[in-house]
Amino acid sequence: MRDFFAGVENRGTNPWPEGRADLHWHLLPPSTPHTVDTLLAPYTQLTRYPGMEEVLPKWLHLTVLHAGPTTTATAPEITQMTDRVRDAVAGTGPIRMTFSRPSIGSLGIERSARPGAPLRRLWDITWKATTAVVGDRWELLPAVPYPHITIAYAGRDAPDDAGRADMKGLLADVDAGEVALEFGTLTLVSQWHTHKRIVWERLAEIPLG
Repeated sequence: MRDFFAGVENRGTNPWPEGRADLHWHLLPPSTPHTVDTLLAPYTQLTRYPGMEEVLPKWLHLTVLHAGPTTTATAPEITQMTDRVRDAVAGTGPIRMTFSRPSIGSLGIERSARPGAPLRRLWDITWKATTAVVGDRWELLPAVPYPHITIAYAGRDAPDDAGRADMKGLLADVDAGEVALEFGTLTLVSQWHTHKRIVWERLAEIPLG
């Protein structure tokens, strides 16, 4: 596996260095014991595997759009973007997605979701709202959106091939299935990472209906 955080810090033309706050649009899972029990609890042996950085319940997120550095947008610009998104999603209604069992990827452990169309629709709405205000100041991220929640990132001491194979064996012994979640709010945050965790400050919450 590869260090996820080193990857974003050295990413092509748009690196995201440790400690820099960027604007993100997220769908955040409900903060309930049921969510934690179903999304995380069966897999703690994996999320706490040596070299992995476990995502705490309060920082679980489904990224819709990674915009640009918070400090390069003025307060009025952020307000304009938020207002445009609010107008675009008014009355659309909550989004319900089904999350698969985790997969052991090259950068972390994630639970992909279906259907993908609602996420792509929000990605398009937030990006159009962003560019309408700031133009081409920022690069579109992700370039190809797909719904997923990461439950652990590979860190500085990411597992090697043998460790990844061991993790897949551990996953095969977990008797837990898919999880359906409903998202009724789109959230704008100012988000940074510590090369261990992804954390944020909430800026706006927009109901989806």
